[in-house]
Amino acid sequence: MVLSGKKILITGADGFIGSHLTEALVKQGHDVKAFVMYNSFNSWGWLDHAPQEITKQLEVFPGDIRDPHGVKQAMKGCDVVLHLAALIAIPYSYHSPDTYVDTNIKGTLNVLQAARELEVEKVVHTSTSEVYGTARFVPITEEHPLQGQSPYSASKIGADQMAMSFYNSFSTPVSIIRPFNTYGPRQSARAVIPTIITQIASGEHRIRLGSLHPTRDFNYVQDTVAGFMAVAESERSVGQVINIGSNYEVSIGQTARLIAEIMGQEIEILTDDQRLRPDKSEVERLWADNRKAKRLLGWEPVYGELDGFKRGLSETIEWFTQPNNLRQYKAGIYNV
Repeated sequence: MVLSGKKILITGADGFIGSHLTEALVKQGHDVKAFVMYNSFNSWGWLDHAPQEITKQLEVFPGDIRDPHGVKQAMKGCDVVLHLAALIAIPYSYHSPDTYVDTNIKGTLNVLQAARELEVEKVVHTSTSEVYGTARFVPITEEHPLQGQSPYSASKIGADQMAMSFYNSFSTPVSIIRPFNTYGPRQSARAVIPTIITQIASGEHRIRLGSLHPTRDFNYVQDTVAGFMAVAESERSVGQVINIGSNYEVSIGQTARLIAEIMGQEIEILTDDQRLRPDKSEVERLWADNRKAKRLLGWEPVYGELDGFKRGLSETIEWFTQPNNLRQYKAGIYNV
């Protein structure tokens, strides 16, 4: 599919990945409608910080992904939907799981039902590597079993299955993109890389973290954005689940020490019990097999392997350490 000339709706456009994706598509000259979470402050989330040359070309639709009527209204006249809107914080899902079902599963159903009724040409649904749970084999292919080790991951498994059910039942042109751990500028401090950077940048040398031994496959946000575009454009992606990952595994402890090295600081890592997941809920190992993305999409990470990870971390650190950006984060508290 050629995106030029298509009207593209991005749900979750106000969030971390969504804002980067929105800006990238607008810069390429695409016609974009940004679905942002309605609030009384009239905030567009991270899009409030976008350059004026971006925002003046955007159509912004404030709404709630949980409301089927608003979702359908937003999708009218759109050819492509990139569905990113979701609740993603794992600790918050432990004490408020009901809202994850409403947002992640029912919200996805609202998008799919409207896409079916409006005959949208392409829906790209966003999954997560958390649906795999602790790796049973590595690298993790798309055929790996799904394991709901947190209410969050269970809700995303449900959303993924709902998306695939619409493809199988109604031939709705759905593709599922499954990014591994995306990081970069603007990420919430509930994620580990911003947690480490903001603590160090705020002058802390004793860094509070949860488990240090789990491994992750960190994916720089620009690579994730390129993955979304590739999935949206590819006809071969319809009906497919596609991993977007760097194919590089690194532990949380190693990541913290690497960040400290890049920032030129000596740190001591302390275990903060409130940051630990329940034992059976901790995902111990994630490592992406990205061969399917290369084969179907021609996508591969620009920030792959250790050198790429260092470059991505350096760019992320540069953004977070700018005073105006750092000021937006509460580095001294645990962000659930």
